[in-house]
Amino acid sequence: MPRRLISTGSPFEKIAGYSRAVIDGDFAFVAGTTGYDYTTMVIPADVTSQARNCFKSIEAALKEGGFAMDDIVRATYYITDLADADAFFAVCGEVFGEIRPATTLLVVAGLYKPEMKIEIEVTAKRRTA
Repeated sequence: MPRRLISTGSPFEKIAGYSRAVIDGDFAFVAGTTGYDYTTMVIPADVTSQARNCFKSIEAALKEGGFAMDDIVRATYYITDLADADAFFAVCGEVFGEIRPATTLLVVAGLYKPEMKIEIEVTAKRRTA
């Protein structure tokens, strides 16, 4: 199976030369996912809404590549304000429930734009029967 590139339609993907997701065999790599609603290119001010938008974008990219959220085995979170961590983790708990991927949280000085509070990347592995 050849490598497949998936886009969310963000104009920045083409400008910066990256794909939202890359499907390579039984693996899906999703990165650069921030809190924008990529249909409207609007980003909410609060971390909870941004997190929900991130997971919505991740789920759509995975689905387009033939994967499900249950296939996620690894997640990396970048957050700009440690004070937002509890609200962010509450959304992660809702989304991942019993999936419970291996995760890392990094508190960073900033992301590409100041309105971005979080960025998420995940790796998924297609389950075999």
